[in-house]
Amino acid sequence: MSAQEGKLQLMHPDPDKEAPRIEPWKYELVKTIILCVVPQDEGGSAFKTLSDQVADQLSPEALENLGSVGWYTTTVKLDLEAPGLIERVTGSKPQLLR
Repeated sequence: MSAQEGKLQLMHPDPDKEAPRIEPWKYELVKTIILCVVPQDEGGSAFKTLSDQVADQLSPEALENLGSVGWYTTTVKLDLEAPGLIERVTGSKPQLLR
């Protein structure tokens, strides 16, 4: 069995870029948290704080087993942007998400 078997192929909002494959439990965990902490209102929330918000919601065991919270948060965020489940607030600096 290869290291890639059983992993989910993620998407990237830029179709010219290839997204990684990750373990399903890691994807579902981070996805659930992101969808809970990113607001749906016009204001949005800052991307730069998203990793901290995800980490704050993880149990100590999940935090230890996940790996790099920042990397997984960014990777899953990009996957959620691809089909429009979350979006970047146009023109926002720093980057805001909703």
